[in-house]
Amino acid sequence: EASSDFCKQVKNLLKKLGMPDAMLEVKIGALEEPAQGGMDQITFLFSANKGSGAKEIQKVASGGELSRLMLVLKKLVARSIALPTIIFDEIDTGVSGLLADAMGEILKEMANDMQVIVITHLPQIASKANEHLKVVKTTKLGATFTDVIRLEPKERVSEIAGMLSGRELSGEAISNAEILL
Repeated sequence: EASSDFCKQVKNLLKKLGMPDAMLEVKIGALEEPAQGGMDQITFLFSANKGSGAKEIQKVASGGELSRLMLVLKKLVARSIALPTIIFDEIDTGVSGLLADAMGEILKEMANDMQVIVITHLPQIASKANEHLKVVKTTKLGATFTDVIRLEPKERVSEIAGMLSGRELSGEAISNAEILL
């Protein structure tokens, strides 16, 4: 009974992420014997485009479509079980530009109800954060060490500018980073 409403919520969120014709269907079948998850066989069917029939996600979804679908599914599930913290490691794979900005907005919205930690290389997503941490790896005497550094406001601008322009931080990249932040 819940799958119909859940699929509608997924569809509405996918519209915000540039997939106006996407749809998710939940196929529920009965198993002959009880399994770890009970007596039901649940399959998620997905279509990203109008006129395409829904098929098993792993057979039809591209990397960018999977990223957007995963974000939507995690947003809905996290809300329903009241997670205190959620971590996304490159949930933005295969997206950029306006879609990255829309994903950033959804992540920011999620942060109103829980702690959201996002590992990203996209300035549109990183700029939505309230705090920025930089992971720095160094090698000393044949061993690798990892440090996590909280960035100050000026450092945040530099990091976002670096995401936009690479090693050389142009005035335009700095200005754009300030606008994004």
